[in-house]
Amino acid sequence: MNETLMTLQGRLGSNVTTRVVGDALVASFRLASNPRRYHRKTDEWVDGETQWYTVTAWRSLAENCERSLRRGDPVVVHGRFTISPWTNADGVPMTSLEIEASFVGHDLNRGATMFTRTPRPTDPPPEEPSGPDAGDTVEQVVTAA
Repeated sequence: MNETLMTLQGRLGSNVTTRVVGDALVASFRLASNPRRYHRKTDEWVDGETQWYTVTAWRSLAENCERSLRRGDPVVVHGRFTISPWTNADGVPMTSLEIEASFVGHDLNRGATMFTRTPRPTDPPPEEPSGPDAGDTVEQVVTAA
């Protein structure tokens, strides 16, 4: 199966919202991307029409997006691209551009950020034996009569 992967640069047009689907956390936000093109005839950069994308992130990426991102933040998003047709309340056909994110990060061309590693759960230490003789080894000798 072929998938279309995209990398987008833009700004968050909304704060991150989360919901639980099954046993997984899912985060969603809107991303505004303004394409810029160099116009040779006028020798200047021209902004294109803003393109809006709905971005979803799952599990730990969803949690980190919720903790780290705010409306207006410049970000870079990489993930699977889909186009979803739908009909609005007035019966007008619409199209949604959606990205299921694999990677999300602040755009460091536009500012600095501080990274905080999310601690990973560790395996619990082995249980220590308990009781009055927990540290003693008892050897039982059975003799035949």
